[in-house]
Amino acid sequence: MKRILFLILISLPLLSFSQMKIKADSKSKCFLVPCTLTNLDDINKGNKANVTTYNPDGIEMVYVEGTGSGITEIQGFYIGKYEVTQAQWEAVMGNNPSSFKNPNNPVEKVSWDDVKSFISKLNSMTGRNYRLPTEKEWAYAANEGNLNSSYEYSGSNAIGEVAWYDGNSGYTAHPVGQKKPNALGIYDMSGNVWEWCEDCSDSNCSYRVYRGGGWGNSAPGVRVSYRNFFSPSHRDNNLGFRLVCSSN
Repeated sequence: MKRILFLILISLPLLSFSQMKIKADSKSKCFLVPCTLTNLDDINKGNKANVTTYNPDGIEMVYVEGTGSGITEIQGFYIGKYEVTQAQWEAVMGNNPSSFKNPNNPVEKVSWDDVKSFISKLNSMTGRNYRLPTEKEWAYAANEGNLNSSYEYSGSNAIGEVAWYDGNSGYTAHPVGQKKPNALGIYDMSGNVWEWCEDCSDSNCSYRVYRGGGWGNSAPGVRVSYRNFFSPSHRDNNLGFRLVCSSN
């Protein structure tokens, strides 16, 4: 019965901000409702097979199994199934800076500095350790957990299946999760909006990396291999982010 209830809850449709509320329940650590609370003991004990997808705070996450050793080693981590939406941003920050207003669209016009403020506040609300993905984690998830993936775009060589870009977007952002996901079940890692990563692109950290391409880019710009960087104070209406949560 518990398993059936879990499957029903994680399949709930995306909600507008008006349908989402802050839930002050420190025991459940669950502040966006509706929300599925997974047995975090399973996660902490390493029983990942039973919790491939979980949704502890109304933010659906997908587990990416780590692999390799030495220089290629990547520890297992949870990454957002979707880009962070305007509804989720507003639930935490109380504002919506986006140009293309829609609660189910990815939040955009947020700088790297803005995102770090959001994450700090989110972690205070939930007691968890959300963060930005490293560039290596982002690329590994976009390549479906395969360092040698042959796909140009995240989940396909057919760009229109998986990405909003200048050839089909109408030069606007779109609600998250409308295109085909990659093999890990992660949406929009190619196109829709660029996604900030944790990494610096220079030794002085004057610039921060972002990946994935956006609705205004041509096909080459939304390839998984393509990368860009800008000042951490930079904002743009094709630039957002997704979250990572460590698995331990």
